[in-house]
Order: sequence, then structure tokens, then C-alpha cells
Amino acid sequence: MAQKPMTKTQLVAALADEMGSDKKTASAALDAIASVVTKEVSNGGAATIPGVGKVYCRERPARMVRNPATGEQIHKDADKVVKVTIAKALKDSVNG
Repeated sequence: MAQKPMTKTQLVAALADEMGSDKKTASAALDAIASVVTKEVSNGGAATIPGVGKVYCRERPARMVRNPATGEQIHKDADKVVKVTIAKALKDSVNG
């Protein structure tokens, strides 16, 4: 059975323990990382978090999609999606 994902509170506590710091400092660091990554990706760039992966934005072209309930074809405009490429070191640690 799959384990529940770590909550922000649990992540902040683990980060504070790893840094040897208090939870307030760890929470500020986590929020700062999220803010920097969000700004960079929303401006069309990419952000690499060493040991974790690369976060970037990709544009998808306009296309025809199907409504699964009715089978009707609908035109969907071009949009952007956020993608994450996982770092090789993380893949190897999970599989190794």
C-alpha cells in the first residue's frame, strides 16, 4: 500500500532537523525556494534543484480533444504546462 505524501509541516520539521535549525527558519527557506522556482518558471525559464530535478514550463499546441461522456470533439486552445524532469541521482537512489 502506498505511503501518504509528506505534508508541509512534516517537511519543515525534517528540513529543520537536517539543517540543525528551528522550524521558522526552515519554513522561510522552503517558502523562498518555492517562490524563486515559481517566478523563474512563470517567466518561461527553468529551475534546477540539485539532487531533485529540473522544473520548467512547456507549451502545448492547440488541439482537438474528446469529451469522454458524450464523445463530442472539442477544440482546446494552446496552453502551458509545468513539467518536472527527475534528477538521475534521485532515480538511482530509488531504484538502487
